[in-house]
Order: sequence, then C-alpha cells, then structure tokens
Amino acid sequence: MLILPEGYSSSLDIIETQKAIKSIKDFFESNLANKLNLTRVSAPLFVPQSTGVNDNLNGVEVPVHFKFRNGDQVEVLEIVQSLAKWKRIALKNYNVQPGYGIYADMNAIRPCEITDNTHSLYVDQWDWEKVITKEQRTKEFLISTVESIYGCLLETQEMLKNTYSGYSPVLKDNIHIKTSQELEDLYPSLSPEQREKAFCREHGALFLMEIGGVLNSGKPHDNRAPDYDDWSLNGDIIVWNPILEDCLELSSMGIRVDSQSLVEQLRIQNEEERLKLEYHSMLTSGLLPLTIGGGIGQSRICMLLLQKAHIGEVQSSVWPESMIRACKNNGINLL
Repeated sequence: MLILPEGYSSSLDIIETQKAIKSIKDFFESNLANKLNLTRVSAPLFVPQSTGVNDNLNGVEVPVHFKFRNGDQVEVLEIVQSLAKWKRIALKNYNVQPGYGIYADMNAIRPCEITDNTHSLYVDQWDWEKVITKEQRTKEFLISTVESIYGCLLETQEMLKNTYSGYSPVLKDNIHIKTSQELEDLYPSLSPEQREKAFCREHGALFLMEIGGVLNSGKPHDNRAPDYDDWSLNGDIIVWNPILEDCLELSSMGIRVDSQSLVEQLRIQNEEERLKLEYHSMLTSGLLPLTIGGGIGQSRICMLLLQKAHIGEVQSSVWPESMIRACKNNGINLL
C-alpha cells in the first residue's frame, strides 16, 4: 500500500539528492569493509539455473530467467536474487582465510515484488560474506557482527549531520536484540509484521533473530529458504522510519548453514532433492568454508538517512502509473 505522508517535501532537490546518495554509499561501503575486513570483488548478474547457486529468498519468488546456447546444449540462466550462495563458493575459490571476507555491489531484478514506498522491482545492495571458524558459529558472534554493522549506520548518520545544517538524525543510538519467539511472546495477538512495527515504534532499532523455524503459535515469523541461513543463527536489522511511521528492514543476514543444518532444514521443507545440486553437494561434502554474511539495502539506507518518503526518490525503477501520479501530486519526486 502506498503511504503519502501529509505535508511531505524533500529537503534536497534531485541533484543534491544524487550527490548525497554518493556520499552515503562511499562512506558506508568503506566503513563496512574496514570494520568487517572485507575486500570488494566483482560479482555475476546471472548464474546457471542447474547449479542451485541462485538465492531462493523466502522460497517462493520466481527469478527472471533466459536461455543461453552452451555449445550444442541450451542452458537456462537466472538473474540473481542475491549472492548468498555464490559468495560462499567465491570465498573457497579465492582461498580467503577465517576473519576475512568479500563484498560486492549486487544489482538484481525481483519480479515478484509488489511495489510500494519501500519495495522495488530493482534491488541494489551490498552483498557481503566472511569466513569464520566452527567456534564462531554462535549467537554471540552473530550479535557482535550486527553491532558492527549498526555502528557503520550510526557513523554514516553522523557524517550527514556534519555535512548538512539542520539535519535531524533518525537512528537511535542502540539496537535491541530479540528472537522471533520473544517477539511473539511480547505481542501474541499481533501478526508478525505488526509485532515488528510495534517494537520498532517504541525502541527504534531491532535485530530480530531466529527467522524461519516454527514458533509456539505453529507458524514461522517469516519464511526463509532452507539452504543459506541457519534458522537458529540468522536475523533481520529493522529500524523505525519516522517519515512513513513504519518499520523498515535494512538487512537480512546470518551465519550460513553447515552440512547438518542444511540437511535438517531441507528435510523440514521437504526439499531434500536439492541435495543433488552442485552447491548443496559441495556443502555436504565439506568443500565450502563456514561463513557469515548478508545483504544490506543501498537504496533503503539512502532513503532512510535522507528521510525520503519513497525508495523511488533514491533509485531509478519502474512504477505503476497510478503510483507515479499520486506521488507527483503529493510532493514525492520519483527518479
């Protein structure tokens, strides 16, 4: 649903906005790389369908695909939805050691998205992945990494405060940690989306952990594909967006599945046939490193920190004509 904030007007014109977008991306990217020991790498726009390398996201999204003539064979290629699995293979191929990782500018098309203020058919994010040891596959290590990422967000906000006179910070100083079960216990009568909104309205920022498994209510907080994050060691960074008076997910991340959790989660989802795919076979054979990683939305960070009402103010995409008209009539200038 499109939200049209009453009396909204952007404090920056289009050219000033474009300059600010570059400042945010350059500052945050450099800071993130330094804090997490990441090296920038080139990444694919599309991957072979047969490898199982593409990200299934929540397990229901259908990626854009097309055909490629590979010698005498015709192969199906898919536009990436994220680089979760590709990055893990890259870490192996690049022989990256524990404590170090990679990141890439990921551009994708997600045709199943329903467009609104924060959802676009076009996705741009920093996709990052880091090699860890077996001993680091813990909630404590996951939370420490989340706090480092949130620290990057706070420092980026401080940069904007020092750059633009009159800038009003939107992020709270601290991020709160809750599991999806704890959130359900806090708000048993609310839907998962309503729980996130209620908590972020009161506390500002949330890392919501353990997404994918079934809760005491008999339902998961949200669906997660079974073959990239360990459902007991993952989560979303969600913050309060005062412009839209709603919560906004900035990152989905987690410690990735090992052989044991992969098999178990595929069994739960009745998708054990995926174990025959190349990526999954490599993982169960112990050929891939243990990792932590995630995606951080570039346009969403820019939208939030620049206090924009629509993600189309910080990225160029395609929107329904009715949305374009409504935004224009309410002071929202889509690129």
